[in-house]
Formats: sequence, C-alpha cells, structure tokens
Amino acid sequence: MSTYKILDLVGSSKNSWQEAVEEAVAEASKTIDNIVGVEVINNTANVKDGKIVEYKANVHVAFEVVDEKR
Repeated sequence: MSTYKILDLVGSSKNSWQEAVEEAVAEASKTIDNIVGVEVINNTANVKDGKIVEYKANVHVAFEVVDEKR
C-alpha cells in the first residue's frame, strides 16, 4: 500500500503557463523525492500595458511518502 502527500504550489514564467507548471515541478524536485504527478488547478497572469508579463500556474504536486524503516 502506498501513501501520497499533496503540495499546493505556484509556478511562474515569463513565457507560458506550461513553463510555469514545469518550473513548479522542477523547483519542488530539488528538495522532494518521489514526485509522481501534478494537477493544474488554475492559470493566471500578470498584465502590464495590455500585455501578459508573467504567467502563473497553481498546481498540486503529488509525491509518494516512503517509510525509511522498511
């Protein structure tokens, strides 16, 4: 039986929502092992002078909880 934990994160990018999601996963993977999935909850953006200047993605990142005692 496996147990998973979910983190609520926000990724950002100057280029796209996809890159914002990828950034959130990449940053999380620097300190979290066993990431198994991501769910995009919401996409937003910052706008300046009528143009998108930053894309943001709210995501849930799932990772497996590993019992080191086994």
